[in-house]
Amino acid sequence: MTPKSRYRALFLDAGPQMQCGVGQFTRLAQATLEKIEPGASTVLTLTQSDGTIGEIWRAVGSAESVVCNFPIVAWKRVIVRPLLALLFARLRRRKVVLIQHEWAGLNTLRRLTYIPALWLASSIVMFSPLVRRELADDRLMRGMLRKCVLAPLPPNIEAPAGIADSMLLQRLVAARGDGRLIIGHFGSLYPGKQPNALLAIGAILKQRGLRPLVIYIGSFIRGVDNIEQKFDGRVAELGLKGDVIVSGYIGSDHEVFGLLGEVDVFCYPLNEGLTARRSSVLACVQSGRPLIATGPALPDEFDHHPRFKELIDRGAVQLVPRDADSIAYADRIVAALKRPTVPVPFDFEGWWTDVAKAIRAQL
Repeated sequence: MTPKSRYRALFLDAGPQMQCGVGQFTRLAQATLEKIEPGASTVLTLTQSDGTIGEIWRAVGSAESVVCNFPIVAWKRVIVRPLLALLFARLRRRKVVLIQHEWAGLNTLRRLTYIPALWLASSIVMFSPLVRRELADDRLMRGMLRKCVLAPLPPNIEAPAGIADSMLLQRLVAARGDGRLIIGHFGSLYPGKQPNALLAIGAILKQRGLRPLVIYIGSFIRGVDNIEQKFDGRVAELGLKGDVIVSGYIGSDHEVFGLLGEVDVFCYPLNEGLTARRSSVLACVQSGRPLIATGPALPDEFDHHPRFKELIDRGAVQLVPRDADSIAYADRIVAALKRPTVPVPFDFEGWWTDVAKAIRAQL
């Protein structure tokens, strides 16, 4: 007779030393599930040195389900161990709940490493109907669609009670005091976010005499399509030297929200349109500043996410038509600045409770 599993869920994690969005999501999801159902879950840490074959086998046997937010960390570092855990789970007749954030936008080599995880999954939790459609359009993977369920994505970081001072914060404070228009963009910089598109909007606002300062709060993803070199070239081409700041990586939430609070308006021109998986947008709206973004590609993009939809309905997130040019974005930014902003409490715990319940339903 098979002994009863001790836990309902085993979460695969890369340890607290790995400060990345994937790791943060895993830790918050597991912690929130524990609040809902104390003692229901545990964590298995897998790194380049942690997690022997025997440890993985025993840990998988202790739970009814294995939850993997794949990849558990930067994909080139730890790829075999989590796949081994998922294989063991299937061999031991445990459920495999895979959390999948994106598909078509992934680097081809990275996408290939995801395929075994998708095949081994019992259910696949996704956050965007657009990403689900991308999987359906992939001839090799469309059979996985029957496993997919949609869940509401929460923000990865919460606005803290206080902020941290920094030289960059003082620079933004001085710029605002001098009457400059601070336009913000938060999150890692990579081609899928079209960071260069915001530069053209900034150039138009500069031509109108509004003295924009475009601040990218985040850092470039290295080794991706020479994105930083192309970005610098575009800044020079548009005559924006001195009008653009890229902060680089910031590890403190207190410092991040200090910077977000000095932004006048956020802007995300996106080729794919706004999707329900953009957690960086959810961090920005906690600042209480207006956010302009491209309208979604699918009409039902936010139907599964009432909290995100409410942000759009009350104007905290303002959508621009998908065929709009840079002038239309500039016009919308100017219009947004004329509207009074009314701070609304952000139920961070409620957002995470929603996704934890969605994951629990798959266990």
